[in-house]
Amino acid sequence: MDYQAILNILQKEFTPKEGMGKVASYIPELSKVDPLKFGIYLFCQDGSSFEFGDSQEKFSIQSISKVFTLTIAKEMLGKDLWERVDVEPSGTAFNSLTELERENGIPRNPFINAGSIVVADALLSVLENPKEDLLMFVRKLCGDNDIHYDKAVAKSEKKHGYRNKALVNYMKSLGNISNDTEKILDFYFYQCSIAMTCEQLSKAFMLFANEGKHFQTQEKVIDRQSVKRINSIMQTCGFYDEAGEFSYRVGLPGKSGVGGGIVAVHPEQYSVAVWSPMLNQKGNSALGMKVLEELTTLTGLSIF
Repeated sequence: MDYQAILNILQKEFTPKEGMGKVASYIPELSKVDPLKFGIYLFCQDGSSFEFGDSQEKFSIQSISKVFTLTIAKEMLGKDLWERVDVEPSGTAFNSLTELERENGIPRNPFINAGSIVVADALLSVLENPKEDLLMFVRKLCGDNDIHYDKAVAKSEKKHGYRNKALVNYMKSLGNISNDTEKILDFYFYQCSIAMTCEQLSKAFMLFANEGKHFQTQEKVIDRQSVKRINSIMQTCGFYDEAGEFSYRVGLPGKSGVGGGIVAVHPEQYSVAVWSPMLNQKGNSALGMKVLEELTTLTGLSIF
């Protein structure tokens, strides 16, 4: 497959223009990002890579981080985790309170905010240094130590995260939160503030395209069964109430973040990360969705 030729077509066909969407503004620090930034990086299982645009510029990965915390929690807690969080598509916004009341404080899945907050709570109970351990894990996955938290973004989220405070306190009242809510939210906000490039994200997510093995060393990080489970949740829940649309148009497991990033994997083929900060009404990168749809159209390959 001539991926570079395909990326060249994508670069010519798609140009970010004002009005395609809106940069996330409910986190003030994110509203400062240039809306016209646009980059893509595709890393293949054979080690070859292809890119264009702003693929080497760091951005706030936001909810993409939920895949990393879920991976750690699943490995450490196993089946016990699923007693506290479900694996069903939400059908509502990522920060919705409605379903929690209906379902007695058990979040629909680990990728909506409530679900990832439960995962954060679970990690606080088993990790000695949650922030440091998470950063070390992400750095290991992409073979790059130049990955850090964006403290300005974390501070901005903490200052304005009233809805997340409501979520964690509501779940606490229903018995699904164990630790101090302020400590949980501090970890959660820092988790979302991790800054990475498209290259770093693409390499980190090779774990889910390479049967749980590290893309460089081929070390087994997680087993194939875990890859199957996590890819399945990405497929059905990775884009909130637009997950069905992404499956229909792109046909790959993936995860989005309100920083404008999307990562998707084609098992045993490649991992691809795209960044365009302008979001659609569902909170997903408007241009990123279109680019990945065209990528799988031009290659003629998806998981279906």
